[in-house]
Amino acid sequence: MKSITIKGSERESVGKVSTKTLRNAGMVPCVVYGGTEPAVHFAAEEKAFKNLVYTPNVHTVVIELEGKTINAILQDIQFHPVTDEILHIDFYKLHDDKEITLDVPVKITGKSKGVMAGGVLNLNLRKLKVKALPANLPDFVEVNISNLDMGNKLYVTDVATENYKLLHADNTVICQVRISRAAMKAAQEAAKAAKATPKKK
Repeated sequence: MKSITIKGSERESVGKVSTKTLRNAGMVPCVVYGGTEPAVHFAAEEKAFKNLVYTPNVHTVVIELEGKTINAILQDIQFHPVTDEILHIDFYKLHDDKEITLDVPVKITGKSKGVMAGGVLNLNLRKLKVKALPANLPDFVEVNISNLDMGNKLYVTDVATENYKLLHADNTVICQVRISRAAMKAAQEAAKAAKATPKKK
């Protein structure tokens, strides 16, 4: 999985006054949890989080704090209810030998036979819940729809892999090709025309 580096500085004071001062200076107060070690409080410029927060993609994070490096993932984020300003971010520390759970985007590839014949592709899930070791986390789950004909469905079992676990029931539908109204109408009209045509003796 692709990683984003966030450069910040550790916080000595975590009170309300200190937090307000940080925000007024364009900084975001953050904390890193995880493992048996105490939480690490730090602050970084708000613009440093642009490519992490305002994107549909998922990334791991390398937090650089004055010589200290922490690998983590974004756990929770708080926005101001009116201005959408980032108020606080929680990170979870990654451990190479411990699996984590993430929602990973679905990436559609291929051309569906059913869509080319007039069907409509419905994407039921835009993200899939994945559990894996940090080294095996995918940037996205690739879903090839080339073999989907009209009326076909593609299930999570169709994209299963040994690198990570998909935390969904086996009968969970990722996407399906539905018959469009135009295609249905054309089929009905063709059926009517076939009935109306007298059979040759």
